[in-house]
Amino acid sequence: MMKKNGTGWLFASPYLLYGIIFFAVPLIWSLYLSMTDWNLISPVYNFKGIDNFIEAVKHPGVQAAFFVTFKFMAAFVPMVIVSSTLVALVIHGLPKFKGLFLIGFFLPYLASGVVSSLIVKGLLSQNSALNVFLRGIGIDIDWLSTPLSALLVVAAIIAWKFTGYYALILTAGFESISKDVYEAAAIDGVSSSQRFWKITLPLLYPALFTVLILSIGVSFGIFTEVYQLTGGGPNYATNTWQMEIFKQAFTNLSAGYASAVAIIASIVTFAAILIIRKLLEIWGKRNGWV
Repeated sequence: MMKKNGTGWLFASPYLLYGIIFFAVPLIWSLYLSMTDWNLISPVYNFKGIDNFIEAVKHPGVQAAFFVTFKFMAAFVPMVIVSSTLVALVIHGLPKFKGLFLIGFFLPYLASGVVSSLIVKGLLSQNSALNVFLRGIGIDIDWLSTPLSALLVVAAIIAWKFTGYYALILTAGFESISKDVYEAAAIDGVSSSQRFWKITLPLLYPALFTVLILSIGVSFGIFTEVYQLTGGGPNYATNTWQMEIFKQAFTNLSAGYASAVAIIASIVTFAAILIIRKLLEIWGKRNGWV
């Protein structure tokens, strides 16, 4: 018995070491830093207790990050769910070369966020062909300097990036649904809308549930696109948790305070995903899909 346990621990040791080195140790260190006034440079650590947490809760940047995350979620999640579902439906209906098309849609997920953000920034600049055309027809929009449009632009970029990835999951869900079920429903005279609500959606629910949770998780981790396009502005309109942590740690050199913000962000992220996941599970059980 001891030999079997030892073999199990041996095979699990690489993951355990990885978790200790890259998760447990940084977490403990961050908890310690969050109660100090370390400025990222000085070797002196002055203990502040929970003062950093109290200051963070009152800070407009942290308050903005909290609300911006949910605003971004409200824009991003519907965008990416609709786009990935449409792509999955189209690919599922193809007679051949499904894998080739899936790879094509998956490629944006592998693209650099910095590069795609710089391209979009150029496309939306005041002298771009798009804005020149829009001004010619009487529409003048400063895409990245208007709070609503800036948030939607960031949401659209990330939705474009993740559409292929989520479509891959949803396509697998569509492929797992037996055609015999649809044939039997057609014989019984079930309409197309009823087939969608009574057959497709319940059987697709596991894949759709996975995509929903993944997309909600992404909403709490936005940084690259915001940093490149808006820097968290205008007026905190796109100030995400990661953007606030970055500014406090590397711009203001308040690493202790930034650690407190990071811990608050982690708690909010974990709690929000847990609550939303439970609500989705309750919804699925109520409809008999789980």
